[in-house]
Amino acid sequence: MAHLSHAGIDVASDRLDVMLLPDGQCFWVANNTAGWAELVTRLRGLHIAAIGIEASGGYERGVIRALLAEGISVRQINPFKLRQFAKASGVLAKNDRLDARMIALFVATMPTRPAQRNEAAERVAEVVTARRQLSDQKVAAENASRLFEDASLRRLYRRRMTRLALDIALLDKRLAEMVSADVVLAKRYRLLTSMPGVGPVLAFTLIAFLPELGQMSRKQVAAIVGVAPYDFDSGKMKGIRCIWGGRAPVRRVLYMAALTACRFNPALKTFHERLAAAGKKSKVAIVAVMRKIITTLNAMIRDNVAWDVRSA
Repeated sequence: MAHLSHAGIDVASDRLDVMLLPDGQCFWVANNTAGWAELVTRLRGLHIAAIGIEASGGYERGVIRALLAEGISVRQINPFKLRQFAKASGVLAKNDRLDARMIALFVATMPTRPAQRNEAAERVAEVVTARRQLSDQKVAAENASRLFEDASLRRLYRRRMTRLALDIALLDKRLAEMVSADVVLAKRYRLLTSMPGVGPVLAFTLIAFLPELGQMSRKQVAAIVGVAPYDFDSGKMKGIRCIWGGRAPVRRVLYMAALTACRFNPALKTFHERLAAAGKKSKVAIVAVMRKIITTLNAMIRDNVAWDVRSA
């Protein structure tokens, strides 16, 4: 039986540092089309179990596409988890070659999920990210404008807010066009928005950043979004349960959807009121509603059924 290797790739804007374990072979290639082709050529014929790549602000997208196109198993590694793994391994230093080695060790040691590519969802994700950035700029401009005493500054910021609002509306239209043009995404969008309280922004966000929706258990989807309560107990001490980690872009929009659902979704409104009557703190109740929404949507996508208040 051929010996399987694990590889780690540290991504920079202009280069890729590669480490193969257990033999320790290390090399680098350019982070461009020619470099990706060279990487694939050098890996071809080797028995690679998986290649780990740390998320790097988008610089990793090209090499991931090139590797997946060759049928090579790729795992995208969370930078925070990787750093904690390095510290637990006693590695405090940080450089490109060492990072590549730690990524390879992480993939060889820790459970990871294979990366899957959905070109339509990737295009939606790019626009959703741009929309979120514009929305953040608009909120920042609104907050800043309240403090200005100079009339010219207030006019300047009003124009900026108007421009940002128009740009956001333009992106909303673009997202609707992109989703409606894809049969699979359009169907998923209709199922998601059939739940009262789930609007276009949350639906687009889930399509872009949670493509696994419908393929996970209740516990898995709650954990991956970051709304699963974790124990904090030791001996006789019973600590407060807290949520941790998960995909922040999804959780952020899900929170706003939960606030809306508590008002306009009869089933979730009743659920929230029951929690409040039981003495649950407001944030605990809202997180419970968030968890209820995402687990219900997961079941709806899994079973290919629209919202039904009786199953809520």
